Amino acid sequence: MARKYWVTVKPLAKKESIEQRSDGSLVVLIHAPAREGAANVRLVEVLARHFHKAKAHVRILHGHRSRKKLIEVD
Repeated sequence: MARKYWVTVKPLAKKESIEQRSDGSLVVLIHAPAREGAANVRLVEVLARHFHKAKAHVRILHGHRSRKKLIEVD
């Protein structure tokens, strides 16, 4: 069963981390810049590692060009 998460992405962070807020959303800090899809690619990699899933099981449903994204994890 797939789960959906609202994610706030903070690119160009010094340290990569994932923080869960009390409302169930996630804040993800990543090294990659928000250019040419690099931040989205790195976001999928970081979330796949966090949820112990393959990258193919993590999809961005909404917000490809925004810092707020809706993510689906199979």
